[in-house]
Amino acid sequence: MQLTHYNSNFTKQTFPITVVSNNVTNAPNIGSLFRICDAFGIEKLILCGSHIPLGRKMTKTSRATEKAVNFEVQESVLQAVENLKTKRYQIISLEITESSLPIHTYEFYKKMPIALVVGDENFGVSEDILKLSDAVIHIDMYGQNSSMNVVQATNIALYEITKQLL
Repeated sequence: MQLTHYNSNFTKQTFPITVVSNNVTNAPNIGSLFRICDAFGIEKLILCGSHIPLGRKMTKTSRATEKAVNFEVQESVLQAVENLKTKRYQIISLEITESSLPIHTYEFYKKMPIALVVGDENFGVSEDILKLSDAVIHIDMYGQNSSMNVVQATNIALYEITKQLL
């Protein structure tokens, strides 16, 4: 018999992880970020940018998880990340760079909360944020494309991080 969220026996848990979106502005992507933040027991979602669509298109994808996920909207991603850094969060950016580390080889530090910064649909994580990051990680890919959808990448990253924190 297939289980539903009413009869599955997953243990509810909250992880010390804040997901920071660096100018993700596609409504279905934002809705999907809410769903995965809920699914992975993420402490908080911070949506950064000047035009964050929280309307009908977003809620169609979020399936009401925006009511369950602790979130806030901030205009400046730089200010959001600097604020988390002063609160002793480890800043981890998910981006492919010349010096980024493969996520499956990175050991997440369990004694400090994590801020996972994910980038916008076209330009990724901004250079200012990469410079502030304690680590930049990427997902190894084996096809011809050099990037994947921000939500797919965030799913993979949250799976790996929560797996290590368990």
